[in-house]
Amino acid sequence: MSSVVDQARGWIGTPYVHQAAVKGAGCDCLGLVRGVWRCLHGAEPEAIPAYSADWSEPQGDEALWRAARRHLADVSRRPMAPGQVLLFRMRQGAVAKHLGILAVTDPNPTFIHAYSGHGVIESPLSAPWARRIVARFAFVERTI
Repeated sequence: MSSVVDQARGWIGTPYVHQAAVKGAGCDCLGLVRGVWRCLHGAEPEAIPAYSADWSEPQGDEALWRAARRHLADVSRRPMAPGQVLLFRMRQGAVAKHLGILAVTDPNPTFIHAYSGHGVIESPLSAPWARRIVARFAFVERTI
């Protein structure tokens, strides 16, 4: 099993709290990925600015996608594998701004994410979710 998936599953049950990233206390989808990053690598690679629920939408700015490219390896052209970070576009024409971590690929794919009203959960990667994926990333080994 993937150490990324093990870390993410440890967050299951954490309540949804916008902009938070504290295991057991609260996080949003970005906070979950940030928390897993800290478990794997220590300090986060950059400060996260405050963001609203509609952040980057008015400008059509793919800020989350750019940040993922700065700190994670783009594996969108590789086969899906447990531990990959999934980037979702929730509505056609909207910016991509939901994240999850792929937990299981076959026969019944699942992913772990923080979802408003649900907290951190492991959900089926059903067809409606799968068609919203716009990119996949992997945590990379940090070198000193």
